[in-house]
Amino acid sequence: MIYLILSIICSVTVGVLFKTVRRYSASVMQIVMWNYVFALLLCYFVFNPAPLSIDDDAPWTIYITLSILLPTIFLFLAASIRHMGIVKTDAAQRLSLIIPILAAYFIFREGFNVLKIIGLIIAFPAILLILNKSDKQGNKKWIFPAVVLIGFGIVDILFKQIALYTKVSYTTSLFIIFCGALIISILLVINDVMTCKTKVLTKNILFGALIGLFNFGNILFYLKAHRVFAENPSTVFASMNIGVIVLGSFAGVFLFKEKISILNYAGIFLALAAILFITLSQVY
Repeated sequence: MIYLILSIICSVTVGVLFKTVRRYSASVMQIVMWNYVFALLLCYFVFNPAPLSIDDDAPWTIYITLSILLPTIFLFLAASIRHMGIVKTDAAQRLSLIIPILAAYFIFREGFNVLKIIGLIIAFPAILLILNKSDKQGNKKWIFPAVVLIGFGIVDILFKQIALYTKVSYTTSLFIIFCGALIISILLVINDVMTCKTKVLTKNILFGALIGLFNFGNILFYLKAHRVFAENPSTVFASMNIGVIVLGSFAGVFLFKEKISILNYAGIFLALAAILFITLSQVY
């Protein structure tokens, strides 16, 4: 259980750090780049990947797609936390699980039981209630958590496809994807420096190192939790998603005084119920 708790803490801490960086006028784009530098180093020394073992038959299309998606969605994640808060962003990110579930039904023709259908029915109003913004200035800012939800859903589908490719270890694939994400991030930063004259500052490196550490910690402890609960993966799935929403809500409300409406709270409650039903559908 300790691995699950650590993974949840790491996941929420990334959101807290992104919420904090705005106080220091830091460059989110540079932070994302340095995040991948440190995550890549940690991945190399902890997992000992074997990138030289990858041949032309590897799923390069998925590698490249994820390399582009990950840093891009990271930027939307930071923007969503800035404009909509940790509470709504974490809830939207966790509700992204409905995307691979819908893909499983419509693309992979997977059968649905009653519990999973109930979970999906609950999830849609949960999304609408969570993204509800009462002030007029925030009418268009719902687009940030919406992109986070869709983006992480697509990323989840692609990572599951990689997991099915057994000729290359999952950690080696992760290393290759981090390499690609770093290259894309460097290109984005170079463009930002040249067009917007943004300076490369030490504080961006420090924030990037912290986020990279907790981002990698989230992945590491999540994988370890799955090994411990190998016979009951639904426990990890439910605990992780529900834990992040609950802890993220506490962090947003008590640390950053985020204003949450009654409708938002109703959405969070429905999100927890949806995740619970979807998890139970995998057990029964």
